[in-house]
Order: sequence, then structure tokens, then C-alpha cells
Amino acid sequence: MSAPRSSLQLYSLRTQLSDLDGTLERVAALGIRRVEPFSIFDRTTELIPAMQRHGLRAPSAHAPFLSDEIQYQGKIVPLPPLAVTLQAADALGIEILVDPMVPAERWRTPDDIARTADRLNAAAAEAASAGIRVGYHNHSFEFHHQVAGLSAYEHFVSLVDPAVALEVDVYWAAVAGQDVAALLRRLGDRVVALHLKDGPLDRDPFASAAGLPAEELAQRPLGEGQLDIRGIMDAAPADRLDVIEFDQVDGDVFEAIAASLAYLERVPDVAS
Repeated sequence: MSAPRSSLQLYSLRTQLSDLDGTLERVAALGIRRVEPFSIFDRTTELIPAMQRHGLRAPSAHAPFLSDEIQYQGKIVPLPPLAVTLQAADALGIEILVDPMVPAERWRTPDDIARTADRLNAAAAEAASAGIRVGYHNHSFEFHHQVAGLSAYEHFVSLVDPAVALEVDVYWAAVAGQDVAALLRRLGDRVVALHLKDGPLDRDPFASAAGLPAEELAQRPLGEGQLDIRGIMDAAPADRLDVIEFDQVDGDVFEAIAASLAYLERVPDVAS
């Protein structure tokens, strides 16, 4: 039985999803009932029946809509209009559509940050007419620069409409040097979801242009790394969604997911 608010970011299983049906069957066998898809453009027609077969639903999903194009597998890929993305989200029953990443170079100046905020505000208005809420998911680089005494991220939050959802990746915020519990208390009920992952705090792949190879991230199941996961969860709004995610994990990813889920089940006072 999964923790009441738990979900799984399917990016954790991006390699295994070549076998979509088999992978979702294993996810459901863990007791998970909510998932967060990361690609809703090219697999919508496959995802819908596969999720239905295994009793899964997607209250949230990731899709880039704050950029005109993205780099994917070494290629520049143009993105569809937001209206097309919203149609896919609606077909999947998604309530909150989250842009997973605006590139680091767009978080360095007040003007760039303001342009992204304006684009997100416009997307929020368009999505509202479709009954969908939009939001943003952070990495570490949104905290690397400051504007008027605030991190670029919190300056950005001050510019976006209160209806915009915040999905806080607690690991990346901590890697960037944030006191995550204090950050969550400042953000308050604007936080609708957490990306929960654990691991070492001395490895920021976004701290330099060279970055770090994925295998050096060494992320761990919840409770096995350096984050104060319980303190972080205590500081977050009670009605949030808790999304388990791994960018990379040593060993078997299904075992890591199961261990993280078990951690959430052991803290019912903050996971229910």
C-alpha cells in the first residue's frame, strides 16, 4: 500500500519504459497508484490504456512549454504550441502541468527571469481555460544567482501569478545550498508538490559548464542520503503531492523506489 500522497516520476524509469506495459505493471505491483509522466507528446495514445490497465492515474506531468525548443539526445527539437500540449494533458487526466526545466542561462539576469515569468503567467491563463494548472520544477541553477537580495528562483516566484504551482525538487535545492525547510516555509501554500530524492550534497552537476557525469550523482533512497527528509516534509503544505524521483541511482532502480516508498510509509504523521 503506497503512502497516501505518493507518486512516481516516470523519468526514474526512462530506460525501462521501452517496455511500457511491463514497467507500469511493476510500478503498480509496488502499490503505487499515481505517476508523473515526463513525455506526453509522443506516447499519449500508449500511456492512456497502459495506465488504465494497471490502475494508475497522473494528477501531474512534466512537459516543456516555457521554451520554443529543447536539446534532446544531441539534437535541437522544436516544441509544439501550448495548446497541443494541453490537449495531451487533458487526454491523460492531468491536473497540474509542470515545465521541468528552463535552461540555466535564462536565470542569470533580471530581464531573462522576468521574460520566463511573463511566459509562465500567459501559460497559466491559457491553461486555466482548459481546467489545467501549470507550474515549474527547479534544479539547482535557479539558486546560483541573486536579484535584489533574493535567489533567482525566489525572485521568479515573486513575479508569477499566485495560481502558478510550484513543484520543489528538494534535492536540487539542497545541493544548491538552500535550507530547504526554510525555503518551503517561505513559499508556503504555493508549493503543490515535492520531488523527493536523497543523496550527497557535494555534487552539483550544474555548478560549471563541464558538469558531472550522471553516474557520479549517486542518489540514494529516501532517508539514506544527507537530506533531512522528515524535516523537509514537515515544512511543506499538508495537502501536497510527494513525487519520488531518481535522476540516477546505484543498483536496481525498482528496489530504490520500493525503499523510498517504504520510508514514506514509516512516517504516517507527515505522509498522510
